[in-house]
Amino acid sequence: MLTSLRRIVQEVTAAEQFDTVLNIIVSQVKTVMNTGMCSVYLYDAASQSYVLAATEGLHPESVGKVAMNTDQGLVGLVARKAEPVNLEDAESHPSFAYFPETGEEKFKSFLGAPIIHHRDVLGVLVVQQQQRRKFDESEEAFLITISAQLAGVIAHAQATGELALATSGDPRGATGTDSEKIYNGLASAQGIGIGHAVIVSSPADLYAVPRRTTEDSAAELEQLRQALENTKQDLSKIRHDLSDKLNTEEIALFDVYTAMLDDTSLAGEVIELIKEGLSAQSAWSQVIIAHIRTFRQMDNAYMSERAADVRDLGVRVLTHLQQSQTDRVVYPEDTILIGEELAAPHLADVPFENIRAMVSVRGTHNSHVAILGRAMGIPTVMGAVDLPWTELEGEHLIVDGYQGQIICQPSAQLLDVYQRVSEEQQSLAKDLEALRDEPNETLDGYHVSLRVNTGLRADTLLSRDRGAEGVGLFRTEIPFFLHDRFPSEEEQRKIYREQLEMFAPLPVTMRTLDIGGDKALPYFPINEENPFLGWRGIRITLDHPEIFIAQLRAMMRASIDLNNLHILLPMITNTSELDSAMALIHRVYDELTQEEGYKLHMPQVGAMIEVPAAVYQVKDFAKRADFLSVGTNDLTQYLLAVDRNNPQVAELYHSFHPSLLHALRKIIADARDVNCPVTVCGELAGDPLGAALLIGMGYEGLSMSSANLFKVKALLRNVSRTELGEIAEQVCLLDDGVDIRNYLQQALDRPALTRLLHPVTTQTGDRA
Repeated sequence: MLTSLRRIVQEVTAAEQFDTVLNIIVSQVKTVMNTGMCSVYLYDAASQSYVLAATEGLHPESVGKVAMNTDQGLVGLVARKAEPVNLEDAESHPSFAYFPETGEEKFKSFLGAPIIHHRDVLGVLVVQQQQRRKFDESEEAFLITISAQLAGVIAHAQATGELALATSGDPRGATGTDSEKIYNGLASAQGIGIGHAVIVSSPADLYAVPRRTTEDSAAELEQLRQALENTKQDLSKIRHDLSDKLNTEEIALFDVYTAMLDDTSLAGEVIELIKEGLSAQSAWSQVIIAHIRTFRQMDNAYMSERAADVRDLGVRVLTHLQQSQTDRVVYPEDTILIGEELAAPHLADVPFENIRAMVSVRGTHNSHVAILGRAMGIPTVMGAVDLPWTELEGEHLIVDGYQGQIICQPSAQLLDVYQRVSEEQQSLAKDLEALRDEPNETLDGYHVSLRVNTGLRADTLLSRDRGAEGVGLFRTEIPFFLHDRFPSEEEQRKIYREQLEMFAPLPVTMRTLDIGGDKALPYFPINEENPFLGWRGIRITLDHPEIFIAQLRAMMRASIDLNNLHILLPMITNTSELDSAMALIHRVYDELTQEEGYKLHMPQVGAMIEVPAAVYQVKDFAKRADFLSVGTNDLTQYLLAVDRNNPQVAELYHSFHPSLLHALRKIIADARDVNCPVTVCGELAGDPLGAALLIGMGYEGLSMSSANLFKVKALLRNVSRTELGEIAEQVCLLDDGVDIRNYLQQALDRPALTRLLHPVTTQTGDRA
């Protein structure tokens, strides 16, 4: 049955329409299991019942008309129990319900399996037979497996509105009114962005080509012709180079590929689409994807495997098309930047002042680009897995960074609501600016050092204007992302010098190159099964001392006459790593001062506490480092064993998880025992509630996104250190992250902080 399962999944994946998916499921499952009937019932939120959405074996006219809630029928029983029901004689079961319009009276046995996604029962898959018999274990297991495989497809249909169409005939296509469509993601940087979509895509990805039209078909046809010719030359060269290594049949395949590029084959279909107004890239990807689906659906195993060949051919041509593309992407003043997996390089060419919001199909609240979004004050939504992003080029959108929603084709009424919320947001930001020159003190005079996390130049300029007491984290990897190679020592020196000068004499803490995990350089790819537990941070730079030394030299040379450089080492997990890094730092300092004659001070060096192992080595690290800095993003990820880039488990990533709070208390207690300064530079420090908790625990230095600095200062100046200490004590007695956040929200609720802690909602205009 494994072969049958793979074929069904392949056909479902290749299907373009959801009704086609349903028909494939019922027909193929019925055939494979050799039953008299197979049906799919899907949950309809409007009627709160499970509606017959497709069938092979029951009367077709009953589709969309038969429905059962969880208290009705065997389908309802399966949904209510969220487990399979296997019956030899269905009619004898007390939950059996008869629907004469289906023609089901001829079927006796019953097997139903729930279709579950993220604990929600989205539907029920049913097979029945005329003879009375209990389905055996292998059949039940097969149906359960099919249901599990299809759950993601059903969930996607639910998110895009196709599920509503299948169950009730609703023509909307997604949640919302007839015109507007609402897609959900993960709220990752607060704010409202209103503008027009600009799609950025990865090179040579057939499935990531935006649908773009053209007014110059002749130019697009010429680009296609040149790309096809270049591809043919590539194939000819490969054929020649491999002629003595392959047999006659294998060599002949290259001739087949070349023939497929002729006007009478693939190219002919593409030419027609270009003449109809599509760009060359859009037309090419559309045709190739259609042919890949066709090959995948073929029963002949040999022909089915040719789908991979078609895909390879498609990528080759697309690569040449992209290389020949001379038109620069236009970024309007109200750009909504959208991509499958946005990263720092995508921001390099976009005028910062034009970006109204960012949306990424992949990633979560603590992905790197989400952190940048918060740093720059750009509303950001991550993990919008159901967003048809390649089709949104130029679309008018609203991005709700509070609720994690993307609204396409918004109505005038909804636009008005969001515009008012945006104005309220701007009003609050303007009022908070009055705090710039006020001291960072609690009501009882307790001073907290508020610094900023920076990386991009635009972010640095914002940070400098918000009264920060220095830089708690400068992400040096960002300049590396903006190059097509490792930047030279001198290129780095200039970047670091500018940063140090901007904040002098205030301290600037520069974290050494922290790549790996969700931060892979395009020119230094790291392919690992589990990158977050692999080669990243200090592990890479110690393995490549030539990279590490060049960066250290650039940092120290940049600090000459300023002497405000602090160096921070990421991902330290043991003392030997810290010792090795410190040895290289002292070696570079000695070379620069003693051998090359530079006049500079030895910078302070700190270690990051961001893996559980480091929590228990604070005192050992403190003997070797001048200061410690807690990175709560990774520390939370590792403590909870939750990949922060995986939307499927995003809800398990909780910044107020009790285990994190206990770790933070231990860190500050151990650091105090050895009189070692310790700060927090993770995102928790920039959350006003998180900042309140950290101050209550005794942390005296917080570093955050510049967009959050005034918010944290506002909270700080409206509470006392004594009160925060009492709140922290109570919070650490709680055992649930949601309860902890709610407690903090209630304990800090006061008139002066209402607008800060209870932003206006976009649904009603009332405060949450």
